[in-house]
Amino acid sequence: MNYVVLDLEWNQANGITEHEVPAIPFEIVEIGAVKLDVPGEPCPAGEGNPGGGQHVKREFSQLIRPSVYHEMNQATGRLIHLRMKELKKGRPFPVVAEEFFRWCGEEEYLFCCWGGSDLTELQRNMEYYHMQPLADGPLAYLDVQKLFSLAYEDGKSRKSLEHAVDFLKLEKDIPFHRAFADAHYTAKLLARILAEKPAVLKNLSYDVFHPPRDRKSELKVQFDNYAKYISREFDTKEEALADREVASSKCYLCHRNLRKKIRWFSPGGKHYVCLAYCEEHGYLKGKIRFRKSPGGRIYVVKTTKLIPPEDAEALKARREHASDVHKGRTHRRKPRTKERL
Repeated sequence: MNYVVLDLEWNQANGITEHEVPAIPFEIVEIGAVKLDVPGEPCPAGEGNPGGGQHVKREFSQLIRPSVYHEMNQATGRLIHLRMKELKKGRPFPVVAEEFFRWCGEEEYLFCCWGGSDLTELQRNMEYYHMQPLADGPLAYLDVQKLFSLAYEDGKSRKSLEHAVDFLKLEKDIPFHRAFADAHYTAKLLARILAEKPAVLKNLSYDVFHPPRDRKSELKVQFDNYAKYISREFDTKEEALADREVASSKCYLCHRNLRKKIRWFSPGGKHYVCLAYCEEHGYLKGKIRFRKSPGGRIYVVKTTKLIPPEDAEALKARREHASDVHKGRTHRRKPRTKERL
């Protein structure tokens, strides 16, 4: 498998003379990419090989002529150092995108990005121009920002690209914040991770611009220390929570259905959590996050992970607190009565 390391730059409405187009809030103005060979084909570090150990096959860099936002957002312009005069020399997005996908080639490849927004915006721009979608469901990719954290830091923090380059003492040979430059540095980091910490590549990420179409295509993935489930779309949160698969609790190690110690509840209104117990493996915490698809419907991202007994006790305390808060609010509400005339 090849790795296509992708970075995009985009413009947006300035809010003064131009206003946001809801179907395309971020218009892509530059595509940059680097392709790495499969692992196991090492070559020396040097020209055309940003990290050593993985051979760079080709590079891609193209500007795109805007057709939606014709003035550069000030903050964007300062960050990426591009002017509209330069962008007008580019070609239309569909032309550049088709050329990019031809460049990616027919062989199997995996997209790699710094963070989780590039593939979402790429697919949103493709949909705006009525191009054939990259996938008809969640799209697997490598989030190199997450992999860097898993490989060298705490696995939870998300640092800047320049921080990661400095951390690994990689050469800074071109300025940051242009599409090809950021793809170049992301490829350097990926090459180092492939050479030193290849085990973290098991931690795939999924872009869900296109949620699963139906129950059969729902996504269920097991990682080393947690499991992830991505549902099909629903019309409401209530409909989603009533679904058996969404509401279920299973041990991802032995695959047994579990009875809950704490039913699903929302501690702060943004997500739902539950607590279940497996006789063989211990306590498991479930978390449900609701996401809105581009079409305005709801889908669910549910994670399940083993937790120690002390974390289970803390979750029980949160549930009791949430229950007390709810009872207090209910008690303070006074029933309305009609005044007699």
